[in-house]
Amino acid sequence: MTAQLEAAIEAAWENRADVTPASADVREVVDAALAMLDSGQARVAEKQGDAWVVNQWLKKAVLLSFRLNDNVVADGGSAGAPAFDKVPSKFAGWGENRFREAGFRVVPGAVARQGSFIGKGVVL
Repeated sequence: MTAQLEAAIEAAWENRADVTPASADVREVVDAALAMLDSGQARVAEKQGDAWVVNQWLKKAVLLSFRLNDNVVADGGSAGAPAFDKVPSKFAGWGENRFREAGFRVVPGAVARQGSFIGKGVVL
């Protein structure tokens, strides 16, 4: 599945000038890649030995997501301020149970976008 997803992202990247919010096929593969990032199954950059290696196809998926989404006003920004962004908050729609299940703390003023992974025990 990952090889197919990578190939689809690379193909979309080559045609990125044609990617719009209406590009449903591209949205599907980009959303799948972002879900992998959000869950911690994949990383845009990872340490291999003494060097950091960028997974270019995942970086491209993130960049393509900016072409797929328009800016929208979102509640729940830093310190309760509204935000105007293309990427929703990681915590949009979360309640107490979801935070408890996730196993990390989010202190006032913290910001995390959808697609970012936060490990258990982290204080953000």
